[in-house]
Amino acid sequence: MKTRSITRIASIVLTLVMILSIFCVAGTVSAGAAPISANHRVSVYCASPYFSKYGFTSYEVYIQTRDDCKNQKVYVHYNYMDGQQWRDQEAELYTILNDGSKIWKANFTSYNTKYCIKYVANGVTYWDNNNGKDYTYGNVIGSADIVSEKLGYQYPYQGFMVNALLQNYAYHKNVFVRYTTDGWNTCHDEPMHYSASNDDGTEKWTTYLPISGAEASGEGFEYAICYQVNGREYWANNFGENYDRSYYIYH
Repeated sequence: MKTRSITRIASIVLTLVMILSIFCVAGTVSAGAAPISANHRVSVYCASPYFSKYGFTSYEVYIQTRDDCKNQKVYVHYNYMDGQQWRDQEAELYTILNDGSKIWKANFTSYNTKYCIKYVANGVTYWDNNNGKDYTYGNVIGSADIVSEKLGYQYPYQGFMVNALLQNYAYHKNVFVRYTTDGWNTCHDEPMHYSASNDDGTEKWTTYLPISGAEASGEGFEYAICYQVNGREYWANNFGENYDRSYYIYH
């Protein structure tokens, strides 16, 4: 009688252990498949405005998406003019970063300064509207580590000005411009200097490259910006293409 009871108890315990094991394994599998949050799926990567002599502003906006949905559409949703309906400008896939995220690019013109990002993935719409405030006129760094600011007009007699916007990852950092005027047969590094802090916590750094207007507008001129912090390097290099004279507007 005792033997049967012991056997039955042992059987029940073994069954409970097996059930618990199944739940543990199932929990381990599902925990690794956490969904991407809505605000992490899409964000402005960087954006630069520049003026037109006709009174409107042109924008160049790069957008980052971070999922693998097959059906994706990305738009800049913008206010063209007060009193008019907002418009959509569709972005085109520009490049894919090393982490697998996608960069999309859109250009649009507007007499107003408000815009946000609309991302449609598998029929579901996600927004990056700057936490409900929308984006307005100005250079925006977004989710990028560092970007080169679009400056427009350059004054050749002062040297060639380069501004950078970067995330403030630590107080101690090193920022410099690496440039060439002969198609990378030779190159030079020019240190950048802290200029200002922005309301969103990012920083502006600046420098003048000691080159003439003719060198800056020549075919051999290119540059990239390096940001060294916490033992890592981040580059603003126009997604591997480097920056050149075509990045600026000459009047």
